[in-house]
Amino acid sequence: MPQSQWVIQDNHAATLLMGRGDELLETLEKALHVKLTARGNVIAIQGAGADQDRTREVLDLLAEWVYAGQPIRPNVVESAIRAVLEGAQRQFLHLLTENIYTTTSGRVVRPRTLGQQVYVDAIRQHVLVFGIGPAGTGKTYLAMAMAVNALKAHEVERIILTRPAVEAGEKLGFLPGALEDKVDPYLRPLYDALYDLLGAEAVDKYRERGNIEVAPLAYMRGRTLSHSFIILDEAQNATYEQMKMALTRIGEGAKMVVTGDETQVDLGPRQRSGLRLAARILDGVAGIQVVRLTDQDVVRHPLVTRIIQAYQQFEASVAPTADGD
Repeated sequence: MPQSQWVIQDNHAATLLMGRGDELLETLEKALHVKLTARGNVIAIQGAGADQDRTREVLDLLAEWVYAGQPIRPNVVESAIRAVLEGAQRQFLHLLTENIYTTTSGRVVRPRTLGQQVYVDAIRQHVLVFGIGPAGTGKTYLAMAMAVNALKAHEVERIILTRPAVEAGEKLGFLPGALEDKVDPYLRPLYDALYDLLGAEAVDKYRERGNIEVAPLAYMRGRTLSHSFIILDEAQNATYEQMKMALTRIGEGAKMVVTGDETQVDLGPRQRSGLRLAARILDGVAGIQVVRLTDQDVVRHPLVTRIIQAYQQFEASVAPTADGD
C-alpha cells in the first residue's frame, strides 16, 4: 500500500497535536480511509493517493489550529475533516480570527465549528436565516451575540426576542400572577443569554429605552418590525399560522433569525410545526438561507454529542409516523 509522511516541525505543537494519541488517529483513519502511525513529530500515512492528500490537508488545518493556541477537541477534528471533504478550508481557518462579540466579562464569542461559521456568515449576508439543529449547537446564543453587536454598531435600532408559549391556553391560565409573570418562564432563557452578553444593568437600560424587547410570539401579531434584529427562538413550537404571521412582520431595515430543533416539537398531535414547513417552503428563496447544524456542531460537554447520536440511531430504527406535514 502506498505510504507518505506528514511532519510538523514545531516540537511543542507536535506534542499538543499528538497528545490526543490514538483517539485522533482513529478518527482520521475512520473518516479518511487511511492507516496512520505516529512517531514523534512524524505521521506515516498509508492509503490511496487521494486519501493521503486529504489526510495531509486535515493535519495541516489542525496544525494551524494548534499554532494559534487553540485546543484540539473532537468537534475541531470533525470540523477540519468536514472542511477538507467539502472544500471549505478557508471557512475553517476563518474560525481562528472570527470575533463576533466580547462580553462584559471579557469572554470572546466566536463560532467554534465549521457549521457555526456557515451560520454566522449566513446571518451577515441574508435578511432571513433559519438555524435548525440539536441542543448545544449555539443557534440562539450566536444569533443573540450577532444581534447585540448590530445594536451597538447602530446597524439596527432594537432587538426583538420572541418565543412561542406552547401552553398559552388553559394551563398558563392557572399560573399565578399577571400575564407577564405567566409567560416569564418561557422567556427566561432569553434573558439569561442577554445578561451573559451585556450584563443585567445594561439589559435593564436597553429595555427601558425600548431598544430590547422580549415577548411571547403572540405579541407580534399586527406589527411591522422595521430596523430591528428579530430572533424567533424555539420555532419548532410555532404553528404553521404563527410562523407565517411572524415571518411577515419583517419591515424595512430588519433582519430575522429563526432558530429551532425539529426533533423537539411540543405541539399537540394535530398541530403542524411551522418551522418544518417554512424551511421547506422558503429554502432557496432570494434573501433567505436555511442552515442545518448537526451533532458535529455541538459545543457543550462531549457527552451531549453522544446522547444526540444515540437518540438519532434509535429514532432512525423506529418506523416514522405521519405528522401531518
